[in-house]
Amino acid sequence: MSRAITVKVATPKVIKALEGRLAELEKNYASQEANEAKFQKKMEAWKKEIGKWAIANFSKAENLRTNYRSWNKTLNVDFDIIVSEKEFPLEPEKDYETIHQHTYREMKEDITNALTILKMTDEETVNASTMKQIAKYL
Repeated sequence: MSRAITVKVATPKVIKALEGRLAELEKNYASQEANEAKFQKKMEAWKKEIGKWAIANFSKAENLRTNYRSWNKTLNVDFDIIVSEKEFPLEPEKDYETIHQHTYREMKEDITNALTILKMTDEETVNASTMKQIAKYL
């Protein structure tokens, strides 16, 4: 069974933390397009590397399948190669979080509203119900 935590947090500390989180959110959202472009370049390079790797290891191919499309004169070749993780080029991973526009707007509005209210209060500490509402942003 979990027990409730009762801690009183100073209002200025909460305001400072929320302002930092808001700045971080805006920075991450603004740099998202550049990060996605870098990631797509890494993915394209990885796809080329996989193609070279597959051609170099074609002798290990099993279950070869072909499909010729006469209407556009293309040949699709599909095959399986059983590999270990050590020899296979690793797929790049995103090192950033994608934030959709509606999520960004909602988070920004929630943080801005909380900051506005906290800056107007004369209370020295933030009450538990307010902390519960803003804790997900800290």
